[in-house]
Amino acid sequence: MQNLTISQEVAHHLLRIQAIRLRPDQPFTWASGWKSPIYCDNRISLSDPEARTYIKNSLSAAIKGYFKDVDVIAGVATAGIAQGALVADLLDLPFCYVRPEPKKHGMGNQIEGSIKPGQKAVLIEDLISTGGSSLKAADALRSEGVEVLGMVAIFTYGFEIASENFKHAGVPFYTLSNYDVLVEEAVKLDYISETQLVTLQDWRVNPSEWRK
Repeated sequence: MQNLTISQEVAHHLLRIQAIRLRPDQPFTWASGWKSPIYCDNRISLSDPEARTYIKNSLSAAIKGYFKDVDVIAGVATAGIAQGALVADLLDLPFCYVRPEPKKHGMGNQIEGSIKPGQKAVLIEDLISTGGSSLKAADALRSEGVEVLGMVAIFTYGFEIASENFKHAGVPFYTLSNYDVLVEEAVKLDYISETQLVTLQDWRVNPSEWRK
């Protein structure tokens, strides 16, 4: 895979290891109830050394490029935990992770790991859809006095609502790849047909109402 941008190469890796599956003719059902022609499980990249290393290096490079003052890496549970730990290790930085809500037993922690007020954190996420879970993690860190510099994720569906939510929360975010690049690469690789491409484009226009 020569002369590719990072977003193209990440898309190639995700398609190659089937971390992203495109099934326009047999849609998936998301937890939200939305019907979708695409399903993304970037945790599969952890099982492939080539993809894992490329993603780890690319996430780390993005952090060094955009968030030079970072003190601590914070993974968003659960999918961002392993990715965040890999990045923190490469950057030689402290690591913590943030649960969706506080534990109902033990210490009742929502943030696992050592953090201190005044530290500057970058969140790591595997996937951004609407941004809801990611921004809950940012709120949890802020409630402990941690400054959230921003978030870096592997992939985004590119929904406008996500951009609006992150902007409203004051959290800059960057992703290694995105839906548009993925679909473009899938066509080049004959992963999908031109007819399926039309279906994928239609879904993106109004995903919550698609095929209801």
